[in-house]
Amino acid sequence: MTPARPPGTDALGETLAYYRDLGVAELYLDERSEEHRDFSVNRKTAKQDVVLLQPLAHEVSGCIKCRLSKTRKQTVFADGSPGARIMFIGEAPGADEDAQGVPFVGRAGQLLTRMIEDGMGLPRSSVYIANVLKCRPPENRNPEPDEIAACRGYLERQIDLVKPEVIVALGKFAAQFLLETDEGITRLRGKWGIYRDIPVMPTLHPSYLLRQPVLKKEAWEDLLAVLARLGIDAPARKGKQP
Repeated sequence: MTPARPPGTDALGETLAYYRDLGVAELYLDERSEEHRDFSVNRKTAKQDVVLLQPLAHEVSGCIKCRLSKTRKQTVFADGSPGARIMFIGEAPGADEDAQGVPFVGRAGQLLTRMIEDGMGLPRSSVYIANVLKCRPPENRNPEPDEIAACRGYLERQIDLVKPEVIVALGKFAAQFLLETDEGITRLRGKWGIYRDIPVMPTLHPSYLLRQPVLKKEAWEDLLAVLARLGIDAPARKGKQP
């Protein structure tokens, strides 16, 4: 489900502002149809049926493995296509996600949607989005090691069922989980890693980009590398370099 834009929002203005933050000087229209672009992203057919993920989502909904089960409103399993070529993994749900049961629907989620749709030129519905934790930590604090350990099996099974061709790790906790490292995200971002033979691109979390918008350009470059890895044309190009 793609979060609805607030009433009165100028979608074109948002898109142009997004590219301006990235330092994009020129935009080129993509003459291919939206149907063609959808096919280029999600060309696998019935790779793993939704049916295989439903029992896992049901299991997660009743999970009481850690203390977060006592403070959550509901679990937050995933969003998007189980047949996606690209899987985005964040750290944990926030208040909006806890209320709606869908990952990345708050302010950070709206930025992630722009990164996917405006930056990469892909429908949000064509990728798969999940988190390391399935429940919101109180006050949006960082995940604790025992909470990550309790949720580990759920995310591992999600990845096994979806079988993405590339994973984008959003922020420190997702990158450290997938790459089994203690390195910080500023050292990891932009450098390919591997999770069970799946290429992983660590990048900055959208919530961090909201606080440090000057770094959107670096995150966009990471997403361009993902598109290049999959042989998907980017919808925009920078102007001539000096």
